[in-house]
Amino acid sequence: MQVPVYNNQGEQVSETELRDDIFAVPINQALMHQALLRQLANARLGTHKTKTRAEVRGGGRKPWRQKGTGRARQGSIRSPQWRGGGIVFGPSPRSYKQKMPRKMRRQALRSALSVKATESQVKVLDALEMSVPKSKEVLSLLQNLGVDSSALILLPQRDEVILRSVRNLPKVRTLVAQYLNVRDLLKYDFILVPLASLEVIEGILG
Repeated sequence: MQVPVYNNQGEQVSETELRDDIFAVPINQALMHQALLRQLANARLGTHKTKTRAEVRGGGRKPWRQKGTGRARQGSIRSPQWRGGGIVFGPSPRSYKQKMPRKMRRQALRSALSVKATESQVKVLDALEMSVPKSKEVLSLLQNLGVDSSALILLPQRDEVILRSVRNLPKVRTLVAQYLNVRDLLKYDFILVPLASLEVIEGILG
């Protein structure tokens, strides 16, 4: 698949080829859905917690004697049937982690990238370099590229100048290409990929 390559001003300077084994594979929606659910589940902390009768403060003394009062026998005022007592079968900290084979995760990424490439939502740049942080320059680049909605900028490595230029733009996000994931691919409409980032992606998924 031949796609144009743009410079920082949004002008086409050349063309490059996107590999068919990454950007033109059969789209597997079920696999992408499974990978997305796994990522969302692994992001959950699972810190919800209630106290059992052994953990609630107080209740060490027997509230009244065992016999002779006419009342039901009780051993603690922190039993579950008492107000302020422990909770029976309440939630406790747990892990929501889901496992998925590496081959399936990478194939889900290929499917998501193929969706973007099929819909012409992959914009390849020769390089993305800025000397000083300027959000206006990023906006100008997006307008020249015809990006009128959300965009994900893939960087070959962390770049503080670009990060500071993008952080004020609500619909634009930067991500190091090494950490490419299904959630971000599906969340943002367009993908801006410098040639250096394209090499990183091909090294991982190729």
